[in-house]
Amino acid sequence: MAKLLVREGDSIEKALKQFKRLCEKEGLRRDIKRSSYYEKPSERRRRKKLQQLRERRKVVTRAAKMTEKRKR
Repeated sequence: MAKLLVREGDSIEKALKQFKRLCEKEGLRRDIKRSSYYEKPSERRRRKKLQQLRERRKVVTRAAKMTEKRKR
């Protein structure tokens, strides 16, 4: 759960903006959207598999960039 401490003198707009950013980081909005409709188990598995694939690709590209920098 996103928690935000607002100090005395901080503006409401600034606090709201920070709270929205925290919620976005935690993925609350995405979870709420996802749970607002029924998702078949096969679709859930497919979505998770695609997410894992994206994460693996990200790791591989980062590793490739790091080795490229070391060669220089």
